[in-house]
Amino acid sequence: MNDLQDEITLRPLREEDLEGVLQIEAASFSRPWTRAHFTEEMASPHGYPAVAVTAAGAVVGYLCLKQVLDEAEILDVAVRSAQRARGIGRLLVEGALAGSRGRGASFLSLEVRAGNQQAIGLYQRLGFRGVGRRKRYYDDGEDAILMEYTFRDQVEECDAV
Repeated sequence: MNDLQDEITLRPLREEDLEGVLQIEAASFSRPWTRAHFTEEMASPHGYPAVAVTAAGAVVGYLCLKQVLDEAEILDVAVRSAQRARGIGRLLVEGALAGSRGRGASFLSLEVRAGNQQAIGLYQRLGFRGVGRRKRYYDDGEDAILMEYTFRDQVEECDAV
């Protein structure tokens, strides 16, 4: 992993990254986001889109995070298929966790396909837990698993509402 951190840099998404991001998005999802979606995330005061780039500047992954007050959510994340299982997704999610914590988030949530065991395993290893299921959420009828990471140091315990 140390070699990967020397090879890959995480930084905010920029206009010149969009072609690479759109290629990864189209190859990763049946209903990919458009250029306008990513442009809106870059312009949003609540959006924190990031890319993983090689030393040569090639985009190999991205993550779009939205945070309003203490609630953060990963909206979209993908890694170039030829670069998967190298730890790039982990770097992106760890970056989202660190950024959310730094901005005072109480929790970070996401949705993942029930059949995406590789991603679910990664999220669990990073401390996310399943909190729900959306039946037939995706166009093909697959369920979505709702997962959440709680920043324990940012949340006060209470006995009753």
